[in-house]
Amino acid sequence: MKHRFPRRSVLGAVLALGLCACGSSAGSDDSAGGGPITWASFKEPTGTLRKVVDDWNSSHPDKKVTLVDLPEAADAQRQQLVQNAQIKSTAFDVVTLDAVWTAEFAANRWVEPMSGLDTGGFLAPSLRTGQYRGKLYAAPWLTGAGLLYYRTDLLKKAGIARPPKTWQELTDDCAKVRESADIGCYAGQYDKYEGLTVNVTEAIGSAGGHVLDASGRPALNTPEALAGLRFLTDGLKNGLIPEAALTYQEENGRRAFEAGDLLFHRNWAYVYSLAGKTDGSSKVAGRFAVAPLPGRTGPGTSTLGGNNVAISAFSKHKRTALEFVRYVTGAEAEKTFGLGSAYPMSRVALYSDPAMVKAQPYLPTLAVSIQNAAPRPEAVHYGDVTSAIQEAAYSALRGRQSPEQALSGLQAKLGPLTTG
Repeated sequence: MKHRFPRRSVLGAVLALGLCACGSSAGSDDSAGGGPITWASFKEPTGTLRKVVDDWNSSHPDKKVTLVDLPEAADAQRQQLVQNAQIKSTAFDVVTLDAVWTAEFAANRWVEPMSGLDTGGFLAPSLRTGQYRGKLYAAPWLTGAGLLYYRTDLLKKAGIARPPKTWQELTDDCAKVRESADIGCYAGQYDKYEGLTVNVTEAIGSAGGHVLDASGRPALNTPEALAGLRFLTDGLKNGLIPEAALTYQEENGRRAFEAGDLLFHRNWAYVYSLAGKTDGSSKVAGRFAVAPLPGRTGPGTSTLGGNNVAISAFSKHKRTALEFVRYVTGAEAEKTFGLGSAYPMSRVALYSDPAMVKAQPYLPTLAVSIQNAAPRPEAVHYGDVTSAIQEAAYSALRGRQSPEQALSGLQAKLGPLTTG
């Protein structure tokens, strides 16, 4: 999935390309039977996911779905799912997988090939994240790319007409706003977990570099990769990035932005509805907007994100599991979830649906970000790869190694992990 998206109109070529004409595969395994199932997924903060599940349960009393919340951090989610799979546990029938875990779970035969799913109507980039060696193992569900959240009121007050497109503009805008406001400038997710891999990959990509080259080999010994990591390490040194951000995961950063502590914040689209709540939980409601991430010399490269749903190879109710996967990734359920949660969904039609665009004004900006998005490094041994990236990057952010030392060590460590 080493691809970039062409620069075309939001609701034209980009989303039209997502109308993949892939046909559905063979039918489901009837021998697996039906019955109640369990879905292990991330804890969704708006409560909309439980409504989607409740809607299913009300019309399928003999095939009820029990929703099990996985830990908040992506690393901990993966660890729990891997541990269950390694002991061939039947506890989970349907599992939510980060888009980058497909190869690992498919290669280890922890999830079933997704037979019997009509794949028409999905965004092509999202669909590809569920494939491994030509087969679909996880159904597209959520997709997206990182966005820059920014305070419209403070930029306007400082006489700044548009959000920054480059790192230098971001730095200059922050300095200007700080002349009259005491506020942190910029933060993403820099705790030592999967979000750090995302943010470092984005920074390197936004400087024109790559973690892995087109052949899948490490490519960290370049000026571009160094410039990307230095943007983060220098930002911590010069106060562009607050030191507290070294503990930020998605929710920490979201809360800081909503509390009015950040001028700029990198996060996913789900934050939009939460930060816009007018119930008093957000101090920035009505005073923020989103833009594509800035880069070294122009718009940056966001990470292609998303979550897919897969059927556990050890499920005793695979027929019901497949029925539920069809439902939860179907147009109606995706629209319900998208309207209630602001998570970007995987179906093309929703990006031009008037109700969706009215409720989620970020959709056109998100489509632009998806155009420029790139996947995280893809590897069967992804757990080892991301751990190595996190270790090296966190060491550099903490000042324990220079950026040059961190990248040199990472280059050597990734070599054996990306062969074969």
